[in-house]
Amino acid sequence: MITITVKREDGMYRSFRSEGHSGYADEGSDIICAAVSALSVNALNSIESLTGDTVKDEAREGYLYAEFPEGLSHDGQLLMDSLMLGLTQIAESYEEPFVKISIDDEYTGGVNHAEHESSAVRS
Repeated sequence: MITITVKREDGMYRSFRSEGHSGYADEGSDIICAAVSALSVNALNSIESLTGDTVKDEAREGYLYAEFPEGLSHDGQLLMDSLMLGLTQIAESYEEPFVKISIDDEYTGGVNHAEHESSAVRS
């Protein structure tokens, strides 16, 4: 299963992590892994190239992590919203739980942990 973890602080994206493999098909033929990878890499590259926002990232086989140490501009936030929309639609497109999305929202004065559960994503 691919696990997506997003951290937000006061509604602003602070980091994004994708790890694992969907197990939908053999390596090289897995359309879910390919879709998640393409959306994620494109969004992070777009944030850096089109908005000028700072992205610190790390990537290796089955793992992508990015943080936004200076926060994101309005356009960077919009690109992350678009990424999350695409990932949620992928998660909801399959009956089996191939993608799990967790959102950690931190607010001043406390922490609120919310986990996205689509009809296709089960814990």
